[in-house]
Amino acid sequence: MRALISVSDKSGVENFAKELVSLGYEIISTGGTYKKLVEAGIEAIEIDEVTKFPECFEGRVKTLNPYIHGGILHRRDKQSHLDQAKELGVQGIDLVCVNLYPFKATIESTDDFEQIIENIDIGGPAMVRSAAKNFDSVIIVTDVVDYDEVLNRLKNDNNTQEFRRDMMIKAYEHTAAYDSMIANYMNKRFNGGFGSKQFIVGDKVFDTRYGENPHQKGALYQFEQQYSKKFITLKGEASFNNMGDISGAAKIASAFGDENAVCIVKHGNPCGFAIKDTLLESYTQALKCDPISAFGGVVAVNGIVDLELAQKMNEIFLEVVFAADFTAQAQEELSKKKRIKLFKQGTKKIELENTPFNFKIVDGGFVYQDSDKVEDDEITNAKCVTTKEATAQEKKDMQIAVKVAALTKSNCVVYVKNSAMVAVGMGMTSRVDAAKAALRKAEDLGLDVTGSVLASEAFFPFRDSIDEANKAGVKCIIEPGGSIRDDEVIQAANEYGMSLYFTGIRHFLH
Repeated sequence: MRALISVSDKSGVENFAKELVSLGYEIISTGGTYKKLVEAGIEAIEIDEVTKFPECFEGRVKTLNPYIHGGILHRRDKQSHLDQAKELGVQGIDLVCVNLYPFKATIESTDDFEQIIENIDIGGPAMVRSAAKNFDSVIIVTDVVDYDEVLNRLKNDNNTQEFRRDMMIKAYEHTAAYDSMIANYMNKRFNGGFGSKQFIVGDKVFDTRYGENPHQKGALYQFEQQYSKKFITLKGEASFNNMGDISGAAKIASAFGDENAVCIVKHGNPCGFAIKDTLLESYTQALKCDPISAFGGVVAVNGIVDLELAQKMNEIFLEVVFAADFTAQAQEELSKKKRIKLFKQGTKKIELENTPFNFKIVDGGFVYQDSDKVEDDEITNAKCVTTKEATAQEKKDMQIAVKVAALTKSNCVVYVKNSAMVAVGMGMTSRVDAAKAALRKAEDLGLDVTGSVLASEAFFPFRDSIDEANKAGVKCIIEPGGSIRDDEVIQAANEYGMSLYFTGIRHFLH
């Protein structure tokens, strides 16, 4: 039996090869892997002894050879293949252990295109694909985490076809992801990220209980390692819908740096948000915005939940609490609620990956775009278009209102007062309806929006929303501007003694 080992990630390779030798395998190896094995006292055959041809062109060609691929690919269940292999002097290779040149690490560490090109693996993917194609007879190993299972199965005579099939699937996932990464990088470098093909690749983290509804399947996939490293389950099982709400709430809560921000989300939209001196105050104020919707909602806490905050949260039913961390007492307190789900990052503040792109499924395909983000200077550089200017507190409230509005379904308006959201209208077909719906709910809850800041994620097409805002006592408005009726909107704001700011940047979220 022969095993070919050629790996870029050499962790654990000496022990793997040593165990294979003890099982009767003859080891074939290349370059740095061969050197490492020999230095560890493991007998190995250098690749050019098999290929009968030296590595050449600075290592660009070493395994692209019929003695290698013939040894991997010939079928053991066909006598004609066995006869031809014998005739050609091709010896079988029964296990291939290959992981690929570190292209990802290279593009993260350098912009030197020549170095990047040299870290595109050619022979590696070819061997992986060959071994995977012939999985009936060959074991393909592409991940160091599989070394122990491979050895255990070989030692226990459990090298089943089903096992080799699973390894085959993993191998093709490996090469597909690798080629996708290269293609996406080249398109980003030369085509602005929008080439004729777009590849979206994620690693599975876990299955969700089901999708949006019980008859749908669902699972969480990650682009980097955000969830495998910074998503720790303390209690419960995250559902498909939970993950969407957690992401939305976390984006808003973490959008203000180290501030003590708390965001409450229900069905993908914020129903409470505040930044106060303590997380307890922030949660208390956030809850006041819409305690009815908060029931069964998802809370994101940009900090560490302590016992006092946990006790306050336990006054109502919350489905999910996601935080940077929890104290032991807070976790114990919240766990008293049978149905609550608790997740943390194990950090001091929420740390997001901030994926630079997003996409949406449409029938027959998807639309793809750069991710939207509200930059801090968007508000500081906003132009005051009225006689009256905003106060210092109003400017702080504008920061909050614009960032929350950008992460709320259009059409939306957000009312913020003293660093807490006091009303929100979202997902409406007209902007004035969003404004009226927000104010109607605030009135029903007995919330005073007098003196609040109003933010809209897109321009007001008519002055009617300004008229409604004035009835509620709004004193400051911030919006993108750009309507053909901007003059009427500005005139209305001046009539009511409001300050009105234009950012020039729209933030639709559909």
